[in-house]
Amino acid sequence: MTTTATPTIAPASRGWNSAIWIGQVALAGLYLMAAWMKGTMPIADLATMGLSWATSAPEWLVRGIALVELLGAVGVILPAATRIMPKLTVWAAAGLLAIQALAIPFHMIRGEFGVLGFNLVYVVLAVFVLWGRARKAPIAPRA
Repeated sequence: MTTTATPTIAPASRGWNSAIWIGQVALAGLYLMAAWMKGTMPIADLATMGLSWATSAPEWLVRGIALVELLGAVGVILPAATRIMPKLTVWAAAGLLAIQALAIPFHMIRGEFGVLGFNLVYVVLAVFVLWGRARKAPIAPRA
């Protein structure tokens, strides 16, 4: 009878863990800023800040996007920080990535190519957090 040893995964280095935390905080900060703007500012003011699409979209959609972004920003930090269901951090990063998967073609169709650089920053951070917390430095739940 042959026995196979269960492969062990070495814990991530402190540097990787710190880098992923920095990515999480940056991602959350960017989305909190976007959520705050879309959730609290008058729609006309959003258009003057480069969100011209907001004037042609229903207000409920703009405010709904703000709510989803807020929940994603909280989800990228809180589960990992409390170690209560930390896998939700991975799912939150995936959700924020999905927002960009919708936003990028939307802006391209509207000819708003100037904002795509910002969208790509969001994508890179979300992918980094998603990969980092799923593979490189997962956070163990509380015992």
